Amino acid sequence: MNLFEHSIPTNSAQQMLKVTNVVKKDIAESGISDGIVVVYSPHTTAGFTINENADPDVVHDLLMAIEDVFPTYNKNYRHREGNSHAHIKTSCFGPSQTLIVKDGKLILGIWQDIYFCEFDGPRQRHFYVKIIEG
Repeated sequence: MNLFEHSIPTNSAQQMLKVTNVVKKDIAESGISDGIVVVYSPHTTAGFTINENADPDVVHDLLMAIEDVFPTYNKNYRHREGNSHAHIKTSCFGPSQTLIVKDGKLILGIWQDIYFCEFDGPRQRHFYVKIIEG
C-alpha cells in the first residue's frame, strides 16, 4: 500500500512548514514511476498549499494577508473554541493538494514547495501522503 502517515510538530499559532522532501522520500519508497500523489491533512484547522520556496518573505506575506482578511480575533465569531479564524483559513487553503509524479519524480516548478499550513498551533499534527500509480 502506498499510504504514508507523518507526524509534524508546529511551534507557532500560524505557520507554513515545507514538507516537499518528506513527500519526495515517500515517492522514492513507493517505487512508483508515474502517477499522482495526494497530501492530506485530517485537521479542520490545518491544510496545504503550494507556493514560492526561494524567498521566506512570501510565506510571511501569505500569513499576514490571510490574517488581514480573516483575523484571529473578531467579536462577531460565534464558535466557542475561539478558533473560527483557523477553520476559515483552512477552508480557503484546503485540506489537500494533488501533484503529478513522472519518471519517479515529483513535478513542481523550480520555485515551488509543498507547505503544511498551521492555523491553530502550536500542536502535534499528522498528515497523509497517498501515492497512486497510473
